[in-house]
Amino acid sequence: MKNIIVIPARLESTRLPNKVLLDLNGKSVIHRVYNQCIKVKNIENVFIATDNHQIIEHCKLFTENIIRTKNTYVSGTDRIAEAISKIDCDNVINVQADEPFIEVSLIEELVGQLEEEDIQMVSAMHRIKLLDDLLDPNNVKVCVDNDKNALYFSRAPIPFYRNGVVLQNIPEDLIYFKHIGIYGYRKQFLLKYSKMKPTYAENIENLEQLRVLENGCKIRMIETISQTLGIDTKEDYHAAQQKFNEQ
Repeated sequence: MKNIIVIPARLESTRLPNKVLLDLNGKSVIHRVYNQCIKVKNIENVFIATDNHQIIEHCKLFTENIIRTKNTYVSGTDRIAEAISKIDCDNVINVQADEPFIEVSLIEELVGQLEEEDIQMVSAMHRIKLLDDLLDPNNVKVCVDNDKNALYFSRAPIPFYRNGVVLQNIPEDLIYFKHIGIYGYRKQFLLKYSKMKPTYAENIENLEQLRVLENGCKIRMIETISQTLGIDTKEDYHAAQQKFNEQ
């Protein structure tokens, strides 16, 4: 099978403008993401998909695999669908441009799922241990069925614990998962997805993956101990700088 990685990138960000071009110990955030992706085994190529001239010119410093897309997309998945429409591949991995610490092994695990199992879309999650993480609306939560297929994604704590309030650490018998925003798709399913209209819950929660579930399709979830540090705010950026300084 031919597997590729696409990194969708946009310059505009409400909470942290120009975040993908911010410097992290001598390289931009998106350059750090790209460097992680090219380490992944069983990948034919790594592409960056963007509509922004500034990002294009910057990325030319380290790769020629840049695809210019339309500037009308709300989600990265829609942007990737245009980018790969004329690329010869079987499977596509969507790695966010603000995840400089994304683990190579996690990406490889998603690739393996697409190669070995008859699934159309796969993503990742890890166990939530702290109440603050559970209550934070920036942390997307996911519920799964017995086969680890996603039932629902939400910014709210799901499932709702009706018997009381958890104080600090979440007891072991209460299972909550945080969604990690990395996706793998069969190419044909991704093209099908891009033709689906935005859906009710997707718009309410502002979560593009809900479009898949609302159209009756499945997302297989991989449980991992990986806890990536995405950069969404100034606080995230400072934490990332500190992490690089400690390495």
